[in-house]
Amino acid sequence: MIAYKLVRKMKNGELKSLFIDNTKVLELNTWYDAESHPTKGFKERIGWHCTITPYAPHLTTKGRVWVMVDIRDMTFYERPESQGGTWVLGGKMKILKIMEGI
Repeated sequence: MIAYKLVRKMKNGELKSLFIDNTKVLELNTWYDAESHPTKGFKERIGWHCTITPYAPHLTTKGRVWVMVDIRDMTFYERPESQGGTWVLGGKMKILKIMEGI
């Protein structure tokens, strides 16, 4: 399934997750398995957190970019529209492309 994920884009061009396991560099066209990384202040929801559209009004886009991803083994998690609506939690994720200018 095609979905979208907001990630940090570092000055050197590297892509990294926003909050959980945020030191791992994420590369294009590489499959990543979801892992459990309990983090204080965050509810544990194992899976790559993505949205159906590149929309998450509760998150800033400063220093961040949307990426189009292919996700597998997913579950859907209903959230308020103010948090982007339906979240898709993927067991596997591959970044297909960076969505510049969104």
